[in-house]
Amino acid sequence: MNLHELQPTPGSRHKAKRKGQGVGSGWGKTAGRGHKGQNARSGGGVRPGFEGGQMPLQRRMPKRGFTNAPFKKEIIAVNLEKLNRFENGVEVTPETLLQAKVISKIGDGVKILGEGNLEKSLTVKANAFSKSAVDKIQSAGGKAEVI
Repeated sequence: MNLHELQPTPGSRHKAKRKGQGVGSGWGKTAGRGHKGQNARSGGGVRPGFEGGQMPLQRRMPKRGFTNAPFKKEIIAVNLEKLNRFENGVEVTPETLLQAKVISKIGDGVKILGEGNLEKSLTVKANAFSKSAVDKIQSAGGKAEVI
């Protein structure tokens, strides 16, 4: 078989239904919409979720909890082990983390978490630190400063 001999499998290509093209087409007159009624009209039908006047599922289900979406803060978490890529004595800030592609955006702040070990002595400046992260940074000979 050559490239110029390729064809679709027989029966895999269907002709489009051309509705409203006369009675001989089988889709003439009412064009598959039946006789009268809401769905037979142009622009007819009901909105998504409408159940014919029955109380819709969205309103039947109990509402629980609280959402703080408009005021949500996006804190980016960084584990300590990711800071090992920096040289000894370097000052690590959210901007340097962004440049080194440790994080993809700064968001509303950066929090350093204590996952992993830190082998370098660094000055780390961030919006927040976990207690274990501060301990590990100081035990490695570095400083943790809250911005």
